Amino acid sequence: MAELARIEKFTPTDLETLRNELMRAKVDSWQAADVVSAFLMGRGYGVNASAMRNAVPHLTVQPGSYEVMQAVLEAVAFVM
Repeated sequence: MAELARIEKFTPTDLETLRNELMRAKVDSWQAADVVSAFLMGRGYGVNASAMRNAVPHLTVQPGSYEVMQAVLEAVAFVM
């Protein structure tokens, strides 16, 4: 049975930068999904766009919770 590819563990600095960009931009979930998609695609990952729009609110809550952000990104990204 083939093993599923996993996305990398992003650094707290990368996740903090992403969160700050989302908070500073004050965009709706569609636009925020584009920001997160660009973050992931810039690192070589594909993105499930509809799941990304639903997941965006979880990326901006609970400041300092990088584990939650990592889990959300793992749920919507896939290795290309």
